[in-house]
Amino acid sequence: MNIPERDGDGYLADMHLWTPEIARDMAAADGFELDDTKWQQIIKAREYFEEFNVVPPIRKFAKFIEVDQKEIFELWLTGPMKPITKYGGLPKPTGCV
Repeated sequence: MNIPERDGDGYLADMHLWTPEIARDMAAADGFELDDTKWQQIIKAREYFEEFNVVPPIRKFAKFIEVDQKEIFELWLTGPMKPITKYGGLPKPTGCV
């Protein structure tokens, strides 16, 4: 695995180095499995970030991908925006995630 430098929370130090392969390697290194549904949400979060230049709060993200917020929480078993943004090579979410 060739994972670029990450910060103390596991986020890429340089988000421009992100690739799908690096995302998968990061998740594997963290013992985290990315299934197809999780992967689609990561890609959608990247699209949101490219369009609005901000990491979406969970409410806006759920609306953006047209999925019930509860389903997203159940899928990720945690605050979903942290792993979505981490493995998506995006900045850390701020505020209510």
